[in-house]
Amino acid sequence: MSDTMNDATHPIVRMQQLHKHFGSLHVLNDIDIEIVPGEVVVIIGASGSGKSTLIRCINGLEEFQSGSLVVDNNELLPHGKSTQALQTIRTEVGMVFQQFNLFPHLSVIDNVTLAPMKVRGLSRDDAVSNAKRLLDRVGIADQADKYPSQLSGGQQQRVALARALAMEPRLMLFDEPTSALDPEMIGEVLDAMRELAKEGMTMVIVTHEMGFAREVADRVIFIHKGEITEQGHPEKLFDSPQNERTQSFLARVLKH
Repeated sequence: MSDTMNDATHPIVRMQQLHKHFGSLHVLNDIDIEIVPGEVVVIIGASGSGKSTLIRCINGLEEFQSGSLVVDNNELLPHGKSTQALQTIRTEVGMVFQQFNLFPHLSVIDNVTLAPMKVRGLSRDDAVSNAKRLLDRVGIADQADKYPSQLSGGQQQRVALARALAMEPRLMLFDEPTSALDPEMIGEVLDAMRELAKEGMTMVIVTHEMGFAREVADRVIFIHKGEITEQGHPEKLFDSPQNERTQSFLARVLKH
């Protein structure tokens, strides 16, 4: 890791003039974002505004057509032409999705140890020791020997979080991690994410949980139809949004 990347002022993500199309649909339009290590950035906006596509571009799950994107000193090129950088980024960037994507035939402990053993080359003993520590960190150490089907949705999502953390990522991406959960299970996942934020993990979070966004974010970005309409400190953005589209969106979602 270079000395510059240890400097908290040096962006871990730099996205400049990025454009993404799905056919004739312009999904991301001239996106400029910089994220520094330790920062918690929350992305909000209506469904279909491009939020999830944006963070999926960061770890190469979506290709973009033009612009530049550098993640942890690795440049991703338009049209997916950056194979080596992409492989590196996927070991440095963890992601938690709406769906848990756990392997149903593997126990919790085996779900968490699989990638560190295969990709990082950890021994079974080291991987298991690390997995137990992470499962304890997200509050489900007692579930290690169970299978995903034996867990609640909130527990499964915390296993998914532990699995992502097992790769020791420098950046964590969350794509609406609570949207598939029953209301009573949302809190336990958000609590685990709050702890990560307190520990200084760099995080980019797409969520509809506005109270959580206000609480944990260093910066909130509002996206409307593929464009960054407004961004700023959560207190300023939520309490006195400047753009009428932001005002309209927040007026709708904050009523509930």
